Amino acid sequence: MRIAVMGTGGVGGYFGALLARAGHDVTFIARGAHLAAMQAHGLRIESTLDGTFTVPGCAVSDTAQVGPQDLVLFTVKMYDNAAAVEAVRPLLGHETLILTLQNGIDNGEQLAAAVGAAHVLIGSAYMEGRVIAPGVIMQAGPGAAAFGEMTPGSTPRAQRLLHVLREAGWRVELHDNMLGMLWKKFAYIAGSAAVCAATNSDYQEMRSIPETRAIIQGAIEEALTVGRARGAPILDDSLAWSMTALDQFPGTGRASLAKDFLAGNRVELDGLTGVVVRMGRAVGVPTPINDTLYAILKPWAQRIDAQRQDNV
Repeated sequence: MRIAVMGTGGVGGYFGALLARAGHDVTFIARGAHLAAMQAHGLRIESTLDGTFTVPGCAVSDTAQVGPQDLVLFTVKMYDNAAAVEAVRPLLGHETLILTLQNGIDNGEQLAAAVGAAHVLIGSAYMEGRVIAPGVIMQAGPGAAAFGEMTPGSTPRAQRLLHVLREAGWRVELHDNMLGMLWKKFAYIAGSAAVCAATNSDYQEMRSIPETRAIIQGAIEEALTVGRARGAPILDDSLAWSMTALDQFPGTGRASLAKDFLAGNRVELDGLTGVVVRMGRAVGVPTPINDTLYAILKPWAQRIDAQRQDNV
């Protein structure tokens, strides 16, 4: 298959490299020092599951150089969606599939609105991955993924893609209700990550204090209520799954959102808690806990953006 990775960070780089190692024609879309290193030396993966390996450096910054693809892995940070969606257009052929493996809940909707729902599959990655040096990606954790159609049910094209991905070494599942799976993960991440950032605590601290744990659960419940009001196929075990995930997260760990705040990186606040707030208003569902978390964190996020602009 001809495959492009739009956003060669921890998730896209790792899963794209597995496909390249399996012999597929993979092009990595990147920029800056990361791009230059891949072009010179290839992309190196240091994985707790798959060992250390390097794949050839077919990497570009301009998608117009690539041409139509069979599959596009859409793995950019959510704050880059608008630019990345436009950059996808030269990669589209009549039957091109775009698989989004991002945080958040409305990435598939954004892609479908721009390029047509017929091109879009939605999914999620369950892993820790990051660029640890230009051209080098570290993978830890489960290293797994799940995907499916935007509406409940399976299709022959999804089954074919599942076969391709598994042959390449992906630990991946195909779900008939992937949107329900996404809402489950989204509600959990939005609630727990925002509290982690707002309290500047690790997971053991915030889940062990009854008052703080109640805030996390309340934020998750609000998000799920918003999903139901929008007609999303929310799974019955979503809240229980979320609280179990909260308890199983490494105690000394912190959410990626919290880490990005502390490091002064751009943050996905608007794509997480901000989306709960906006969707809640649109369907008339009160979200007081998420409103408060968003209001607490928004000045910090704006300060980071301003500082980054000053450094450009």
